[in-house]
Amino acid sequence: MMNQAFLPIPEWHNVDDRLFKEEIIVQYRPAVLRGFVKHWPVVQHALQSPESVCRYIKSFDNGTPVNAILTRPEVQGRIFYRDDMEGFNFVRNRLPISAVVDQLMRYTAGPNPPSVAVQSALIPASLPGFERENLLTALDPSIAPRIWMGNTITVPAHVDDADNIACVVSGKRRFTLFPPDQVENLYIGPLEFNPAGAPISMVRPHDPDFERFPRYREALAHAQVADLEPGDALFIPSVWWHQVESVGTVNVLINYWWGGSIGTADRTNGPIDCLMHCLLNMRDLPPQTRAAWGRIFEHYVFGATDGRFDYIPDSKKGVLGQLSPEMMQEIKAGLVKKLQG
Repeated sequence: MMNQAFLPIPEWHNVDDRLFKEEIIVQYRPAVLRGFVKHWPVVQHALQSPESVCRYIKSFDNGTPVNAILTRPEVQGRIFYRDDMEGFNFVRNRLPISAVVDQLMRYTAGPNPPSVAVQSALIPASLPGFERENLLTALDPSIAPRIWMGNTITVPAHVDDADNIACVVSGKRRFTLFPPDQVENLYIGPLEFNPAGAPISMVRPHDPDFERFPRYREALAHAQVADLEPGDALFIPSVWWHQVESVGTVNVLINYWWGGSIGTADRTNGPIDCLMHCLLNMRDLPPQTRAAWGRIFEHYVFGATDGRFDYIPDSKKGVLGQLSPEMMQEIKAGLVKKLQG
């Protein structure tokens, strides 16, 4: 990124499970956890050499194909759109992790190699047994780890609807985070057509075009940056914008998502889908009407607190009260029926 002084992300040292759960997560602030997973065997292999960590990871591979991408050298690893925005600047493939590892090792010999990456591969499905040797006890065992592995890759600023802890295993990663309220200054691209699985910032981070994206200066004024090395971890609260840059010939990250729709069987809980539904239904309303609905949403959704609707009997509160799983499914089924006409 351009030469600029950024706000540091607060750092924590000697973090145990209690501290993580009771003092870090509850703050809804990003937190660097230095040395949080340095005891993992995979990190110890990475500290020895790229070859050692590659052999270790390959030893768990069961041959399951995972999502992988490849970019041309001139792209310099930035995952983005093609110039005409009719597609993306990379090709997708489905390969076993071992095949990607071998590709990475071949590229270490070249001066300007393509960028290759495994993205969000579920470890229990593709590297069974790895999670038992490299265990994160701070989270519920039902939260499955995912592996991200490649060389030089930049994922533009985007958000997830789940809390996230990202653990650097090999290489180095720079995280640039923006608070949720910077959305209007990040120039977010299409909601439903994006290269990273979530809407991304359209600004080139290392060479921003301030004439085209003038408000990006304000976003940079609020940016928080952390450089992580093997063994370090970063807690990213849900809906914090984050840009991720990996550096090194063999860069490995393990992450865990929880509390959102990512990786769950019920994908109807995604707030981004609610946003798209609202846009479809409200974008053409007169400004005064949209403003009126904004106040209603603030009352029922964003400003609601316990006790606000106590004047309604519990048995009649519906979505304003506590819902059983059965009631929730009934309401969703009704919405689906309406959407289907």
